[in-house]
Amino acid sequence: MQFEKTKIRTIDDFPTPGIKFYDITTLMNDREAYRAVMDEMLTIAREVNPEVVVALESRGFFFAPVIAYELGIPFVPVRKKGKLPAETYRETYNLEYGTATVEIHKDAMPQGKRLLMVDDVLATGGSMAAAVKLVDHFQPAEINLLFLMELSALKGRDKLKKFKTFSLLQL
Repeated sequence: MQFEKTKIRTIDDFPTPGIKFYDITTLMNDREAYRAVMDEMLTIAREVNPEVVVALESRGFFFAPVIAYELGIPFVPVRKKGKLPAETYRETYNLEYGTATVEIHKDAMPQGKRLLMVDDVLATGGSMAAAVKLVDHFQPAEINLLFLMELSALKGRDKLKKFKTFSLLQL
């Protein structure tokens, strides 16, 4: 990989005490590092050959639309509760510091597609597991998962065992 994990700023006690936040704005502000990340994500995406790219709000949105654009395929957002205007499917999950609810439009995609689901970090796996439950409504033919970074000690991969999971960095 062409970028170093030092390009990602670590902020202690954000958003609550005891949480370590990995700020990727410093990575994205470095043109060469961001390009290297996108190039590597695109290489993985081409290998799994998705028909639709799905991303979790909000930091998955920094990567997934670029992948979808480059591959010439649709992008589907999974958003926080109340952010989508049409009828949605909804899933609530636990965070390290509370609960959250995510939604997807009921007409977001056709049935039976190969999906690449993208987010910035795999921590406990809760948000991606909830997103997978949402896309299950569309009976996907295949689901692959792609993350910029993985916090291996939190064992989020354990919640996602049945999917092929890629992460560019292990922290």
